[in-house]
Amino acid sequence: MAAILYEKRNRIAYITINRPEAMNALGLDHNRELTQIWVDFRDDPDVWVAIVTGAGEKAFCAGADLKTYTPSLGQRNQYDVRQDANRFGFGAITRGLEIWKPLIAAVNGYALAGGLELALACDIRLASANARFGCSEVKRGFHHCDGGTVRLPLIVGLGNALKMQLTGEQIDAREALRIGLVSDVVAPQELLSTAERYASTIIQNGPLGVRSAKESMLRSLGRVLEDALRFENILFSTLTQTEDYQEGPRAFAEKRDPVWKGQ
Repeated sequence: MAAILYEKRNRIAYITINRPEAMNALGLDHNRELTQIWVDFRDDPDVWVAIVTGAGEKAFCAGADLKTYTPSLGQRNQYDVRQDANRFGFGAITRGLEIWKPLIAAVNGYALAGGLELALACDIRLASANARFGCSEVKRGFHHCDGGTVRLPLIVGLGNALKMQLTGEQIDAREALRIGLVSDVVAPQELLSTAERYASTIIQNGPLGVRSAKESMLRSLGRVLEDALRFENILFSTLTQTEDYQEGPRAFAEKRDPVWKGQ
C-alpha cells in the first residue's frame, strides 16, 4: 500500500498520509513524494481545493520519522538538506512552495511536532474530537524548524504559542478550538465530510478571487499598512481583467449561479 494516497474528485484533491502503523510520521522519501503531489495540485487547473489528512483515527501526523528523518538533519550540512528532499520543508509545504489554492487540514488524532507544522501550513484546520496538538521538539532538545515558531504565534497569539512551545505539553481539540488553532471540532466519523463541506463551500466561490484573497493576506504579513493596502489593490486590479470578474456580477443580475472558468 502506498505511503501517500493522492486522488482528485469534484475539484477537490485528497492527500492522505497512509502510515498508520507509524503514526503517519514522514521520512525524507515521503517528502520527495509529497513534493511531486503538491506541485501537481498547484498546476492542475481542474482542482481548486486540497484536503490533507492522515489514515486512521490515531494520528494526523506525529511528525518526522525519528529513526530516519531527524538524524539526517544532524548528519548533513543544512544547506545541502534544504536543497534536497527537504527543500520545501516538512511535508513539502511548510516553506518555499507557493500555493494560493486553499488547503484544508483534517486533523484526526495526534498532530505533533512536524505534523503540527504541516497543519499550520494549511489555511483551515478542522479537528476530530480525539485530536491532540503539541510542540514536542523541546522534549528532544530542539524546536520547530519548519514554521512552527513563526506561524503558531500568528494563528493563536503569542501567549498561547509560547505556552505550547516552551512546555511541550499537548492540548486537546477543545482547547485548540478555544485558542483559534482549529475552526471546528467534530466527531471522528464526521471529519472528512466536514472538510468536504468546507471545500464545497469554497468551490462555489470564484477561484481566482479566493486565491487572490489568500495571497493578499499572506503576502501582507510584515508589510507596513500602506504597502499592504497598495498590494491588495494591485491584486484586485488584476482580477478586474479576468472573465470571472465579469461573470460574478452578470450571474447576480440574471439571478443564476455563476459559471466560473478560473480565467
